[in-house]
Amino acid sequence: MLAVAFPGLGQIYNRKYWKVPFVYAGFGGLVYAVTFNATTYNTYMKAYQDFTDLLPETQSYLSLLRYADPATYDPVLHPNTYTPSQAEWYKERMLKGIDYYKKYRDLSYIGFGLWYLITILDANVDASLLNYDISDDLNLQVEPVQMPLSASGPAGVGVNLSLRFFF
Repeated sequence: MLAVAFPGLGQIYNRKYWKVPFVYAGFGGLVYAVTFNATTYNTYMKAYQDFTDLLPETQSYLSLLRYADPATYDPVLHPNTYTPSQAEWYKERMLKGIDYYKKYRDLSYIGFGLWYLITILDANVDASLLNYDISDDLNLQVEPVQMPLSASGPAGVGVNLSLRFFF
């Protein structure tokens, strides 16, 4: 229950201190993935909205398409020199970027939840096996056994396997 309340606390309680850096490294990587993908998704979304509106004041897409000449693709700033096919190509590329970063942002959130569940499961399994004792007092004997004679048939021969635990 400590791992549910605060990630890594279950590993500390189970005295598995070496697992705590892995727990937080996983969370750190997933927080970075969520932040990067969400920020880039928002950048592409804003750029697409600014590219498709008819306001010349909104130009956030220029920073996203900084290596392309706006005179060839921008119908708002350069209505006489733009090429419609290039404008459509850039619009399609922005939509693909939106879809790509939205997909990986959502997968990062799912990964965050799965990592949280894995750390809880790890702490629970460690706590369950904390008192599991395998001692040297285990004995295994294999010996032949003769089956008693019965009135209805011949005697049988078998193998008896006994495992004894000493507590």
